[in-house]
Amino acid sequence: MQVDHAKIRREAMRWNIMRCLDHARPAGASEQIIVETMRVLYPDVTPLEVRRELSYLDERVLVEVEVEPIGYWRAQLTRHGVDVVEYTVDCQPGVARPPKYWAG
Repeated sequence: MQVDHAKIRREAMRWNIMRCLDHARPAGASEQIIVETMRVLYPDVTPLEVRRELSYLDERVLVEVEVEPIGYWRAQLTRHGVDVVEYTVDCQPGVARPPKYWAG
C-alpha cells in the first residue's frame, strides 16, 4: 500500500489550523497569523495552501472565514469546530484529529 503524503499533510494541517484558531478564541485570527503558525510545522507552507484548507474547513462549517475588503482572510472556529477540538463530538473524515488518549 502506497502512503499518500499529500493527504496526510492536508488533513494534519486542517487539524493544526483548528488548534491555532482554538487558541485565538474568541477573536479568531488573520490568515497571516495562521500562515506563520503553520510555518513552524510546515516550513514550506504557502498562503494559498492555508487558504485552501481554510476554505475546506469553512465548507464543513468547522470554521467561519471572513474576507476583508482589502482581500485578507480572517477565520474563527464555529460552535461545531470548538466541539471537534474539545473532543465533545465525533470528527468526520478529512481532519486528522488525533485519537483521545486520556480518560474522561
